Amino acid sequence: MSPRRNRISSADQGAEPSAPLGGSLRRTESYQGEEWVVQTVAGTAGRFYRCPGCDQEIPPGVGHVVAWPSYGAGVEDRRHWHRACWGARERRSSAIQRGRGAPKY
Repeated sequence: MSPRRNRISSADQGAEPSAPLGGSLRRTESYQGEEWVVQTVAGTAGRFYRCPGCDQEIPPGVGHVVAWPSYGAGVEDRRHWHRACWGARERRSSAIQRGRGAPKY
């Protein structure tokens, strides 16, 4: 019996071509009528981020998605999302209320 292959090639997935960058993949997706560059990251930066989808913190060490508009965007336009929140971005409302004690970053 031969060993099992656990890796799935991009041709097997049927996904659009992506370029590996630092162990992660970039792809382009549509959001709010624009094209966004989306990159999955491992969360090894050691920083907390605030997810714009649920307004909750993403702690260090948790894998997540970084997304930014593909045209005319700089580093300051990058947003860090939970993977599930990015997947549900079209079904969520944009009027999220923060609690009184929640940080404003």
